[in-house]
Amino acid sequence: MSRLTHLDKHGAARMVDVGGKAETARKAVAEGRIRMTVEALEAIMSGETAKGDALATARIAGIMAAKMTGELIPLCHPLGLESVTVEFSRESDAIRVTASASLTGKTGVEMEAMTAASVALLTLYDMGKALDRAMVIDGVRLLEKQGGKSGNWRAED
Repeated sequence: MSRLTHLDKHGAARMVDVGGKAETARKAVAEGRIRMTVEALEAIMSGETAKGDALATARIAGIMAAKMTGELIPLCHPLGLESVTVEFSRESDAIRVTASASLTGKTGVEMEAMTAASVALLTLYDMGKALDRAMVIDGVRLLEKQGGKSGNWRAED
């Protein structure tokens, strides 16, 4: 069983000390999806929502959120990200968001990728809620991480 790194020996929350760690190339990829009606899906995919281009807005929101992860998630280190991408793919009744974050640094970027995907999904909900208030966000998860002391990891399908 692995030790919870954000707790000290007394169980109190702490920010992990990464001062002595070597800088390595790190990357993480996360995904999630938002299910909706065909009407909402068509409007979002065509850029014709009442609020404008939902995909462009969600992409920017996801990138901005990744950059702010250290402010949003307690105990996360503020990171100087080198790259963040947010991509969309259409499914029969949903839009899948895939976000990646990368840098050369002392700590991983899993939370940044997960935050980017989550906020992009929330933004799609906001942009399309006039068409479908029953949209469902699900499946937000880490797909893979690369680099660091623990090496590479990939989710099983």
